[in-house]
Amino acid sequence: MADGKEYVDNKDLDVSTMLSEIRTFNGPSSTACPSPGEWFAAFGDAKEVFGVALTSTISGAYNAAKVAAEDYMAKYPERRVFILDSLTTGPELELIVEKYLELIRVGQSFDEICEEIQKYSNHTHLIFSLESLLNFARNGRVNPTLAKIAGFLGIRIVGKASSHGELEPLHKCRGEKSALQTLITLLNQEGFTGGKIRIRHSDNKKAATVLAEKIKAAWPGCDISVGVNLALCSYYAEKGGILVGFESGE
Repeated sequence: MADGKEYVDNKDLDVSTMLSEIRTFNGPSSTACPSPGEWFAAFGDAKEVFGVALTSTISGAYNAAKVAAEDYMAKYPERRVFILDSLTTGPELELIVEKYLELIRVGQSFDEICEEIQKYSNHTHLIFSLESLLNFARNGRVNPTLAKIAGFLGIRIVGKASSHGELEPLHKCRGEKSALQTLITLLNQEGFTGGKIRIRHSDNKKAATVLAEKIKAAWPGCDISVGVNLALCSYYAEKGGILVGFESGE
């Protein structure tokens, strides 16, 4: 975002169709991060730029953003750019963007926003339930043996984004009901106390809605929303995947 403006791809995305085509495609597939030039273009003509990038542990997005920031400030010495390495993805990134906007709107200075967003990101987390890890394995993100387990006899992998920004599988759950209950347990363990929580699913609205109802029953005052994973997250979470970003207590 630049000067408080959000840059979002507003093109309609049929996630269900994309996931179906990926499943039936027999050839290799992969993803690519934005180039430094694309980051530079996104900065526009802003005097102050605040950004957040997909975890540097599994993506080159952060490094590309840093190169763009250095080039931008070299070309425009009077301007400033800050890019946060999120060490996460998906709905946890959404929370960080929401916080950026909050800080900008109350009029905090550039340095204050940089400091506050780093503190805030230490209190945001990501947990997940995945039916398949094939695309993670194909792109070298997880052990192929673990990928073979996911989906076998209804096994779902439940885990979290580690403090180092890596995929950390924690539980092998048989069936969706067990996986959803394990997500609730993880929320408790990771310090969720009823603040903001964002549930995003890949063609699995029913399970996401059930999870949301369980969360609202346990934490009635929480700020919760349910939505769809977009292209990149759906590619890796695959059909049935659920990602949950949330705040922990201070």
